[in-house]
Amino acid sequence: MEEEDGFKELGATFAIENEDHTLVNTLRFFLNKNPNVSFCGYSIPHPSEAVTNIRIQTTGLITPQEALQQACMSLKEVCGHIKATFKAEMAAKGAATDMDT
Repeated sequence: MEEEDGFKELGATFAIENEDHTLVNTLRFFLNKNPNVSFCGYSIPHPSEAVTNIRIQTTGLITPQEALQQACMSLKEVCGHIKATFKAEMAAKGAATDMDT
């Protein structure tokens, strides 16, 4: 998001609904690996609320939205690799897998 004066927004907070520590902590890990992210943290305001807030602060070379999108793509790639490796190992051992989805 670029404003009129050319200043790029450095920080943003995203509310992620119906997710918990499992996904958000993994996204935080990938965000913190990004050299263009200067800060990333998350909080769950209350256990009875189904929302998690994730705060992303960047260096200005990318927007927080771009950083979050890159983290999601990295997570997707890692999950794909894990799935492919698991299926290959199961096939090598002669076990059937039902992981085509």
